[in-house]
Amino acid sequence: MRIALVSDIHANLPALDAVLADIDRRDDVTSVYHAGDLVGYSSSPNEVVARLRERGIAGIAGNYDSTVATDHAHCGCRSESPRQEELAHVSYEYTRKTVTPETKRALGALPFSLDVRPFGGHAAGPRLVIVHGTPTLNTVYWTEDRSDDFCRKMAAVVALKSGDVLAFGHTHKPWHRVVDGMQFVNTGSVGRPKDGDWRASYVLLDLQQGSSSVEIVRVEYDVNATIAGLREAGLPDEFAEFLRTGGVATQAAAPSQ
Repeated sequence: MRIALVSDIHANLPALDAVLADIDRRDDVTSVYHAGDLVGYSSSPNEVVARLRERGIAGIAGNYDSTVATDHAHCGCRSESPRQEELAHVSYEYTRKTVTPETKRALGALPFSLDVRPFGGHAAGPRLVIVHGTPTLNTVYWTEDRSDDFCRKMAAVVALKSGDVLAFGHTHKPWHRVVDGMQFVNTGSVGRPKDGDWRASYVLLDLQQGSSSVEIVRVEYDVNATIAGLREAGLPDEFAEFLRTGGVATQAAAPSQ
């Protein structure tokens, strides 16, 4: 059973379309799920939500989705400087102004988590649990430097056992770890990577009875098309530079215009 997991698309339609095309080229992918943060920081929130609905891709609410849906005062994003906080507010207000009532309803209907049993609920087989941040809150950053004990604690919240998989996003940095036979995987970000690699990130999960494997996939996309959309929307130039560099200007810079 091969499953594709996408997360943190952040209104970047060219990146999403490139990832979906890459998935479509793989004949063995049986299903696709998303781990939230469909909107924010780019110019196509309605189009991204519509594309996922057209494709029948189920998923969960990221912090950006739930805050936009409930008209919360802030997106729940963590900022590391006053300028980042200012940009976060610019993005949030643009997104709230731009989403249609239909998109807002779709975001509000997303569940907090998904418990996927690919081999059927009639058997004990491996489970895939999908959250955005952690099983307790979608705003908590589950970074790679978290301890194995933290992983065990989060696994206990959803009664994970050996052979099961807990998948999440939110940090925009992909990683994978096995603890006590349980798989923990951060899918990275489709539309706004932060690990110094500008390419879209998603995960292929090969879920089998007794064993599972995880592959982190990177996909090039038309970043200049996304940047053109940012500029047309009047969003800050910093968002374009972030996309070009994967959040780190000195690493893996994307092609310039």
